Amino acid sequence: MNGGEEVRTAAPPQPLEWKFSQVFGERTAGEEVQEVDIISAIEFDKSGDHLATGDRGGRVVLFERTDNKDHGGSRRDLERMDYPITRHPEFRYKTEFQSHEPEFDYLKSLEIEEKINKIRWCQTANGALFLLSTNDKTIKFWKVQEKKVKKISDMNLDPLKAVANGSVASSSNASSPKPYLANGGCLDKSSSSLSNEFFIPPGGIPSLRLPRVITSNEISLMARCRRVYAHAHDYHINSISNNSDGETFISADDLRINLWNLEISNQSFNIVDVKPTNMEDLTEVITSAEFHPTHCNMLAYSSSKGSIRLIDLRQSALCDSHAKLFEEQEAPGSRSFFTEIIASISDIKFAKNGRYILSRDYMTLKLWDINMDSGPVATFQVHEYLRPKLCDLYENDSIFDKFECCLSGDGLRVATGSYSNLFRVFGCASESTEATTLEASKNPMRRQVQTPSRPSRSLSSITRVVRRAGADSPGVDANGNSFDFTTKLLHLAWHPTENSIACAAANSLYMYYA
Repeated sequence: MNGGEEVRTAAPPQPLEWKFSQVFGERTAGEEVQEVDIISAIEFDKSGDHLATGDRGGRVVLFERTDNKDHGGSRRDLERMDYPITRHPEFRYKTEFQSHEPEFDYLKSLEIEEKINKIRWCQTANGALFLLSTNDKTIKFWKVQEKKVKKISDMNLDPLKAVANGSVASSSNASSPKPYLANGGCLDKSSSSLSNEFFIPPGGIPSLRLPRVITSNEISLMARCRRVYAHAHDYHINSISNNSDGETFISADDLRINLWNLEISNQSFNIVDVKPTNMEDLTEVITSAEFHPTHCNMLAYSSSKGSIRLIDLRQSALCDSHAKLFEEQEAPGSRSFFTEIIASISDIKFAKNGRYILSRDYMTLKLWDINMDSGPVATFQVHEYLRPKLCDLYENDSIFDKFECCLSGDGLRVATGSYSNLFRVFGCASESTEATTLEASKNPMRRQVQTPSRPSRSLSSITRVVRRAGADSPGVDANGNSFDFTTKLLHLAWHPTENSIACAAANSLYMYYA
């Protein structure tokens, strides 16, 4: 039995008690949210010391962790002092930059939004941060580095006697009627003239100095676009993912997945192409793609039909044939007009150890074991109570909302967003009954209710399916509250090493810890 299974068969951990940590960009009561300020992407780096968000205005905002820096001293010194290293992550604003601008494709008469679809951190080097950001068409590689501010010193400029632009100014001393130039010269009709505008006083200029550039102690953060990866996608980019080799990454649109080298921006290799010869034969599109966290030759992508394909880059250059296919068989007699729409997977994430894949469709979260393609090992009901309202959701397009999902660093819990600015946390260890509903506000437990002590289960010889729901009433949300489809929590991220979650509610970034 491997280590992953041992964790999953151990006694389930106790449910976490979530507490509010921080909020950035909090709205005041009645404040109108600008469309460009709405957060559209969130991503922690591998260390968890930096957090990046992207918004619909094409901006990327970086935050850095501060609680680690407050302790001072080495870890060994802290252990000698018996210093309790138990503080929850605290972040502060670091910098921001404009990543993308709105563009217009004149060939296709198509306006390209500046909205940031995805952000992915790359490996750090020489104290600089590197990240990839993408909108619908263009991927950019950014370097963010601290630089000491350089200033010009030893100027010949006397601020009391001259102005900075070199024009003539009067002396501040009333006893001296002669005007002075910015270079320290004196404007005197009797002086010899080099030109009509510049004069040298008799005896020359005794204090002429050349300016010097000196480095000050001030530090400024500079964001510089190192490379632009463009003109490789005919359709909107929905995913980018770094490879564990640190050299390559993939980008995926509706029909193709391209493989890039970080150092080469003018060439990419098409590794998956699901576009049929006749577009009328198109039955499914790619919705999300991600590299395996440790195996550089493996990646997974999901489709609008609810399936996940695992592919191996060693098999062939064009990976149209998958190594494994993960999909859940449809229950007999359950098919309806909405079946395919709600089966579409909006996001997939690998667990940190690469053994499991978490997928989010409109109704559920599913956890898949990559060694078992017969079905998911666990299913978590997120929107089951919305099933009677699918027709209304279709009419207002809410049924097409794309919710993201995430896993904890230890792989024991999963999380995803919902409507009314709610998000759900489920325990995925064997026998766990944890199913917590939280609100993106300063009081996350405000709308919390007692969850069932034991979820209903359907067991078979092949797989274990865990079904956990918050409520069954069709007119309300999981906690019996009135439902608001206009406030939706689409984007969230779990800290890689600690139980801390960052989530976006419109233009506000909320952070919680347990």
